[in-house]
Amino acid sequence: MNDQIKKPNTYTSEFKESSVKLALESEQPIAQTARDLGVNPNTIHTWINKHSKPKTAVARTDDHIYDENKRLKKALARMTLERDLLKKATAYFAKEIV
Repeated sequence: MNDQIKKPNTYTSEFKESSVKLALESEQPIAQTARDLGVNPNTIHTWINKHSKPKTAVARTDDHIYDENKRLKKALARMTLERDLLKKATAYFAKEIV
């Protein structure tokens, strides 16, 4: 048996962008444009969703805020320990000098 495994197609970013532009600007349905290009219609819809989203400089979500808050709390705790250690060391060496 000579079963051929169909490997996934890989498309260049230029092809994806031009396909999205064609699908959106064309008078025909997106599915028809996809068939004309030899691409699965779901793939074209995926590309449209990816390429039509406005690109923001920094996408902030609640997860990012929670992660940053966690990181900052950890850093604050470390700095507080360092400060307390330095206070104790300063007090110790001040006693030695006097």
